[in-house]
Amino acid sequence: MRAERSVVAISLQKGQRVSLSSDGGLRQIVMGLGWDMKKPSGLMGFFSAPKSIDLDASCVLFDDKKEALDAVWFRQLQSRDGSVRHTGDNRTGAGDGDDEQIIVNLAAVPANIKCIVFVVNSFTGENFSQIENAFCRIVDASTNAELARYNLSCNGPHTAMVMGKVYRHEAGWKFHAVGEAAMGRTFVDLAPAMIACL
Repeated sequence: MRAERSVVAISLQKGQRVSLSSDGGLRQIVMGLGWDMKKPSGLMGFFSAPKSIDLDASCVLFDDKKEALDAVWFRQLQSRDGSVRHTGDNRTGAGDGDDEQIIVNLAAVPANIKCIVFVVNSFTGENFSQIENAFCRIVDASTNAELARYNLSCNGPHTAMVMGKVYRHEAGWKFHAVGEAAMGRTFVDLAPAMIACL
């Protein structure tokens, strides 16, 4: 009887990298994004409900010349080649678990795509000091095993962040927890920050 491979999630810090395909068996991953709106404190918190906040997960597909060839976001839920798919926009962060997901079929990503950069931005303009319990994570879609988790919660005036990137490395793929603060309402505003992390 074949023993099942046990997978332990790795909690990544800014700048850390983890291999996604050390055994060659990983074909499809899910990048999950979750967050909650920070609850008001003191007497005001007792009388008022927390305001909802609209964070958006997006990703941009780059070639080896650092040119953006495609993007997946709430206005384009699938890459043109079909290898990357967004599950849809969540405008409040309400509920447990992932609030938004981007599914990447690594086996189907065209050979000219060398890197996929994941970003999160506050479409409504609130900054990250108003957010708590924010995270991104990488999940093996075939087993639902969490491979890596990165805490995004941090106090600061920025309205966006380059979460991380998945990139080709030798015969497989690696994930890099970038964690760079940025400003912008959509991924288009984050082009310089994304290019800087390639």
